[in-house]
Amino acid sequence: MKTAVRLLRVLLPALIPAAALASIPSDAVPTVIVSTAREPVAAGPFAPTWDSLRGYEAPAWFRDAKFGIWAHWGPQCEPGMGDWYARHLYFENGPAWGPNVTAFHRETYGHPSQAGFKEVIHRWQAENWDPDKLVALYKRAGAEYFFALANHHDNLDLWDSKYQPWNSVRVGPKKDLIAGWAKAARAQGLKFGVSIHAAHAWSWYEPAQGADTQGPLAGVPYDGKLTAADGKGTWWDGLDPQDLYEQRHAPAPDFLKPLAIHERWDWGNGITAPDLAYCEKFYNRTMDLINRVEPDLVYFDDTALPLWPVSDAGLKIAAHYYNQSAARHGGRAEVVIFGKVLTPDQKRALVWDVERGAPNAIQALPWQTCTCIGSWHYEKRLAEENRYKSASTVIQMLADIVSKNGNLLLNIPLRGDGTPDDQSLAVVEGIAAWMEVNRSAIFGTRPWQLFGEGPAAAGAELTGQGFNEGKGKPYTADDVRFTQSPDGRTLYVIGLVRPTQPVAVPALGTAAGRLDRAIAGVVLLGSAVPVKWTQTAAALVLDAGAPAGPATPVVFKVSLR
Repeated sequence: MKTAVRLLRVLLPALIPAAALASIPSDAVPTVIVSTAREPVAAGPFAPTWDSLRGYEAPAWFRDAKFGIWAHWGPQCEPGMGDWYARHLYFENGPAWGPNVTAFHRETYGHPSQAGFKEVIHRWQAENWDPDKLVALYKRAGAEYFFALANHHDNLDLWDSKYQPWNSVRVGPKKDLIAGWAKAARAQGLKFGVSIHAAHAWSWYEPAQGADTQGPLAGVPYDGKLTAADGKGTWWDGLDPQDLYEQRHAPAPDFLKPLAIHERWDWGNGITAPDLAYCEKFYNRTMDLINRVEPDLVYFDDTALPLWPVSDAGLKIAAHYYNQSAARHGGRAEVVIFGKVLTPDQKRALVWDVERGAPNAIQALPWQTCTCIGSWHYEKRLAEENRYKSASTVIQMLADIVSKNGNLLLNIPLRGDGTPDDQSLAVVEGIAAWMEVNRSAIFGTRPWQLFGEGPAAAGAELTGQGFNEGKGKPYTADDVRFTQSPDGRTLYVIGLVRPTQPVAVPALGTAAGRLDRAIAGVVLLGSAVPVKWTQTAAALVLDAGAPAGPATPVVFKVSLR
């Protein structure tokens, strides 16, 4: 049984029902129409409709940037127990995946009838957070943009929020974390992004309406049912837990089944739909954030746009954000919004984000993979068990993604105090060392005619949001990826595994007919050893001996006449 439970937790993405991961058509008709009285939509070329938003085009700077680093950091990092802690603690018998946090929470913070997730927020101090030091490190690792978590499904705003009393200035760290991150990113010349996940708090927190079924507190409701009246004399006196948990509604019939949330992620299958007050609060919070920090990128952890198709809130936010940017850039939106599980027409309105995976073909429009070296929220055991992605794995992913016209957004987990552990620092330093030598093969490049060749080129199919990461064949020394300079005069052949013998590239043989210019020369980036190369009908054969260096991908720079 224990083995089966561990396997279930590893294979969760494959278990999510396909119906919950389908795209939502643009012709759906929202019924909850939010007011813009408190936060008006900026005037400009974009209206809050899918038809109008399809006039968007991703900015050139995003196509050139290729690599971003994300601090997916908030109060759920404080326990060091991984992702979705704020939901999982309410399952009496433990969650379906991830660490079993139930006993840990009760021993560390107390029983969830009084000490639910709000107690984790209270203890979270972020006492060693140094955004300037961290962002400088990320820039050295090659990041061209930086993302900060603005809120998660736990519903705590990490800025001086006008509309959410539960925010990091009033509780927990007592700091405006987003303002600090924005200042640090801009000081380093990086584009700044915010990720917004709070739209799902409505259903995500429903287990907080539950209660133990056995033991001395059986039947006593968890703290998701508390109100402001219950806080007299407590540390949260004056705050209403309902502003955090948002549970003034009837939960879905199976709300205590850990995996049931995935069937309702797109607001169907028995869910009580979010009401006007909830949708307007989310709209106002998000508009407040955008207007305060004027981010260059906004990531929504939602199918299409947040609250779609229940509400038009996401459409209005998108139109405002694009118009706000267009007013500063001569009528052109120079910002990026990411959405998930998009239809073809929605991919023209937003930039497609693929979670923990990548498509198996060059995409006509720019897109992004988001992934993490470990768990989205800090999970101590992954570092202790040496289970982070290696620098080499990250670089392989980056090369594969860039070869398909994509960007990589990589989360480097931070502990609750705001610091990375030694294991994650080693990964970042490994990426930095590779970038110092090979960055020209990544930044500012464009896809070639093929994204790559080799046994692993077939890849694995996407599932819903993505989730094909690590499911394809392992890379070998025969696997290469291609990028090229915008003028087409330089072709980069990225060997995903450091070779120990000559590399044959069939796509560059004369019989393939893919090169319209002759090869002028080949060098191995970072090496003084000449590359012996021979172009035959069958392949371009590259021989650099056995290149010295760490076990990371190598780059052959092919100059064309």
